[in-house]
Amino acid sequence: MEDFLDSLNPPQREAAETTDGAVLILAGAGSGKTRVITHRAAQLIKLGVSPFNILCITFTNKAAREMKERVEALTPSGSQIWVSTFHSLCVRILRREIAKIGYDKSFTIYDADDSERLMKRTLKELNVSDKLFPPRSVMSAVSALKDELVPPQVYEKRAALNAREGVVARVYALYQKRLQENNALDFDDLIFKTVELFLSRPDALNAHQERFRYIMVDEYQDTNTAQYTLVRLLSKKYGNLCVVGDDDQSIYAWRGANIRNILDFEKDYPDAKIVKLEQNYRSTRTILSAANAVISRNASRKDKRLWSEGGAGQPVVVWQGSNEREEAEYVADTIEKHRRQQDWRFADFAVLYRTNSQSRAIEDGFVRRGVPYRVYGGTRFYDRKEIRDVAAYLRAVYNPADSVSLRRIINTPRRGIGDASLERVEEYAAESGVPLIDALADAGRILGSPAKASKILAFVAMMDRLRDLSNELSVSDFIRHLLGMTGYAAELEAQNTDEARDRLDNIDEFIGKAVEFERSADTPLLSAFLEEVALVADIDAYEAGADAVSLMTLHSAKGLEFPAVFITGFEDGLFPSYRAQTSGDVKDLEEERRLCYVGITRAKSELYLTMAVERSRNGQTTYNLPSCFLKEIPSDFIKRVYGKKMSAPMTDDFDNEIEIPPAKHQIGEFRQKIAIGNKPAGFGGRSYIMQGTPAPADNLGFSVGDKVRALKYGVGEVAAIAPAGADYEVTVVFPAAGEKKFMAGLSKLKKVD
Repeated sequence: MEDFLDSLNPPQREAAETTDGAVLILAGAGSGKTRVITHRAAQLIKLGVSPFNILCITFTNKAAREMKERVEALTPSGSQIWVSTFHSLCVRILRREIAKIGYDKSFTIYDADDSERLMKRTLKELNVSDKLFPPRSVMSAVSALKDELVPPQVYEKRAALNAREGVVARVYALYQKRLQENNALDFDDLIFKTVELFLSRPDALNAHQERFRYIMVDEYQDTNTAQYTLVRLLSKKYGNLCVVGDDDQSIYAWRGANIRNILDFEKDYPDAKIVKLEQNYRSTRTILSAANAVISRNASRKDKRLWSEGGAGQPVVVWQGSNEREEAEYVADTIEKHRRQQDWRFADFAVLYRTNSQSRAIEDGFVRRGVPYRVYGGTRFYDRKEIRDVAAYLRAVYNPADSVSLRRIINTPRRGIGDASLERVEEYAAESGVPLIDALADAGRILGSPAKASKILAFVAMMDRLRDLSNELSVSDFIRHLLGMTGYAAELEAQNTDEARDRLDNIDEFIGKAVEFERSADTPLLSAFLEEVALVADIDAYEAGADAVSLMTLHSAKGLEFPAVFITGFEDGLFPSYRAQTSGDVKDLEEERRLCYVGITRAKSELYLTMAVERSRNGQTTYNLPSCFLKEIPSDFIKRVYGKKMSAPMTDDFDNEIEIPPAKHQIGEFRQKIAIGNKPAGFGGRSYIMQGTPAPADNLGFSVGDKVRALKYGVGEVAAIAPAGADYEVTVVFPAAGEKKFMAGLSKLKKVD
């Protein structure tokens, strides 16, 4: 009988058969990592490990579903393993154990909008200006603290000498207090509180260590400190931890991901087995060569190189046009050409960009050409007002202490409850420390008149009836009754507008989601439905079968693949971002380069890099250099194409069409000219691409051993100077900040005598 591992290549098989101890699987893009994880799980079961003791952690619900289905296809008992996202895992643990840290198991999960609403009230309560401390900015700071496992009481001590941080600390502390009063957790709390549970209750930790004796973590390069700590705690007893990831695809530092988690894995687990998956099953050799050439410029990475047994394929098309409108026309025309000549589908194409704002010009061009498309990363289905309203009703029914949801629905639809009366009841609840729902039930006494409180009391009575119904009906039937009892559907029907009908259609779709949930869920309860809605990610909605061009950011595209990919706006200041190019910290530019690598490796057969000389951004016209990443791709792999409005002739001879660019140290002057609207001499129709030969190192003004001053870190000593394309990477050691790396041409390092 054929062994199911026989379908794996040698490195894949080695990874699947290494079942005990710590294992790091370095899986390059398109190297079949999901195949390896699922076969490894099946191999564990074959060797006698109970599926009950196996945990697989992924980052998206879509990946978790796919992984579980593939394990079940290999072994029937695979259905018993626990495949979950980090957040879903923590929710299931907390539903059973959270009472041990002072919460009720019926807690609500707040999404970003709910959390921001509570943050606004917290700022108001502390008389903190939301102009000086924007709620979203404070939420970001609090989120970062939770990612690093810093509780309010610790941060208050750490921030004592800094006025702004002191305000954030007070807000953070009260925000957490109000969350607990609402019996609610925000998204970051799910992992934060699980770690808190395990650190404070060894019995809870031990129970889950016994349960999860074999742990596999996908996309390990994207873990933050909280996730890293959770995995360390769970795997500490038995040490059977297998992590799968690719440091070259670590692109989420801006949301807390720490690339050191994967780069330092051998330090954390000295006896770890390292397996590299470098054979690519997705892209042509030319596309892989371009990707390898770009990512090899990064210093902070583990050595590996993608290769393929497939054909060389087409060259990478580098297109330059006059503006973003011509860029959109070129993309649309190219798609239509492929459909006419090669019978491709619209779904075979993806248009990727660095920022969501870039989609506008592409969408306009597609509308003019009649190209169907779908934008990912815009307003999610679950973020639409009507869906949020219905979900708020469901949360308030399930968790009566949830004041944020209660405030959203108490006058939705309009019930004539006065703002002044409601404010008095809310003040009483805050001063007395009682849940808002209890204060609402006591509104007659608080307002001094049952008549004044009649509408509030009617709302409370309705919520009580809904709570009783929620225990009797299925989720879908309960939503239908809720829409009738609250008058929500009747109000939309009475409006009789296209917008109102669209909202009713969306609510019908939401009910359909509930029906689908009831068919597939092990426990089709309201609590489980609310969890599924709260934890769904935008990319989970991606449908490969829809015949439309996919438009999305480069970050959203991670994990996907398409026959043809356009990376638009391939220009300095846009991609890589201006901030990354001017921060002076080499880590910022390296993350942008990893993002470029991710974008390139989404393409299976054809890759297009497009750029515009002029681009309208924030209402102003900018003149742009091609991306500095372009010079890192050898010209042998490139076909150069110009837009119809460009003065340069179309040619395949890449080298002959490149003018000698300004040196790296002149880029700042070049940008200044652009900023004031002056085109540099000879700018029309030619490409300004920085060459790979740097100026002599002795022109820097300092050398190894010299003292230099950096604006952010003060005075340090130059430890090393190394060539980096058209520039030099300078390593400086600072007394307080330690070792930092800078790009010499972009930094403002000055020698100190």
